[in-house]
Amino acid sequence: MKTRSSARGEPRRLGNAALLALMLCSVVALSLIRGRFAPIGDAIKSEDDAAAAAVAVSKVAINVDTGDGADEAAVEAAAEEKQKEEVQPKPADGSGGGAAKPVCYETSRRSDTCEAAGDVRVVGSSQTVYVDLLDREWKTKPYCRKHDNFALAHVKEWSLKPLPSGAAPQCTVNSSATAFVLSTGGFTGNPFHDYTDVLIPAFITAHPLRGEVQFLVSSYKSWWMNRYIQIFQQMSRHEVVDIDADDEVRCYRSVVVGPTFHRELGVDASKSPSGYSTADFRKMLRDAFGLERATATPSGDRWDIRRRPRLLIISRRPSRGRAFMNERAMADMAASLGFDVRIGEPDSSTDTSKFARLVNSCDVMVGVHGAGLTNMVFLPAGAVVVQVVPYGRLEWLARNTFAEPSAGMEVHYLEYVVQMDETTLSEQYPSDHPVLRDPMAIHKQGYRALNRTYLDKQNVRPHLGRLKNTFLQALKMLPHGRDD
Repeated sequence: MKTRSSARGEPRRLGNAALLALMLCSVVALSLIRGRFAPIGDAIKSEDDAAAAAVAVSKVAINVDTGDGADEAAVEAAAEEKQKEEVQPKPADGSGGGAAKPVCYETSRRSDTCEAAGDVRVVGSSQTVYVDLLDREWKTKPYCRKHDNFALAHVKEWSLKPLPSGAAPQCTVNSSATAFVLSTGGFTGNPFHDYTDVLIPAFITAHPLRGEVQFLVSSYKSWWMNRYIQIFQQMSRHEVVDIDADDEVRCYRSVVVGPTFHRELGVDASKSPSGYSTADFRKMLRDAFGLERATATPSGDRWDIRRRPRLLIISRRPSRGRAFMNERAMADMAASLGFDVRIGEPDSSTDTSKFARLVNSCDVMVGVHGAGLTNMVFLPAGAVVVQVVPYGRLEWLARNTFAEPSAGMEVHYLEYVVQMDETTLSEQYPSDHPVLRDPMAIHKQGYRALNRTYLDKQNVRPHLGRLKNTFLQALKMLPHGRDD
């Protein structure tokens, strides 16, 4: 019997291992450098775009994709390494920092947060916070897209400065609450960004303060605040202040400037001081809007003619793109399966409380990828969300924005991927056009081309037979009795 000698093969194996390690380190290093310095704002233009962090990772993967997904996996691995690196606070200005936690530090790849205590004086008209214990000046933009230049162009910069000894601004209003400065600039107005960039990060930061927090809102939009005022009233016992237009010198014992980001549409319990989670955020929403259903359990022993499971179709106008072109036929088909069907179109004029109650009354929600699916935050636990993924190899986008957050919401997730003969793109382009035959060729042109082609200009007509199977699968996922 032959035996292999390890002596001669060892140098070669060591050399291969060293080369592999060098290649891996290079991929990680390049990914980290790109993630930290590359502006991704140009990629974000659609009203229903994916979250910028997901886009940043996916854009890198798209640009080097070989068709087998290997490069995307490598980039995601690099992103995971970066996330591990960020467990320890790092100075937000890139300085080395010392043993003590810096005043401003990076809480995630998407957010910087500044914290200070002592004699705190906020002068909102100049976007300045004076603190007696500071020994240097810090600057930050309090919005959770720190590397997105397009978004940050609409966010005012705030300064934290040492309190001057001679001409310190005199307090006109005193409060025992913690001051919390955040911005509603950026991409607010789009529900996905409202929750991902502002509302959930605000909850992450404010929840441990148990109501003793005062929101000082920069780039204040009255129409936006009116839309979500019930949420802020749940998080705080104090009035919300339009801080840029404020003439007072507001004095506190502590201040937080900039919210903390964890993940898309979610809270990471492992990073929360007391282990609070997305479920706690959803409970807060139910309290804010008076939603009755915490779970999708039927009111009686089983679903019956008096309480059929309710299905909501998220509607969109064809002019906006990603509309269902056979919406009425879909509703009729779902009704034939036993669903009580509703159709709703959330837009900027929609009453948020009213639409939240509609969604909460439903057991299944279906919609094409877009901001309207953000309403899944109101679904009862155990409900099902069905994301219809437009044609064009967009599964990565669907996964980052709504598939992954669904688990934290305790909502079942199903996906229906549109095929070539179900998209209106097949009516706009010849059958051999790259848009239809080679979507990755469009991806490689950058996110703008992808967005313009597959999101803005595409409507869909799902096959009723295929969609029926998806709806039947959703029915099986629902709780069907008290013992389920």
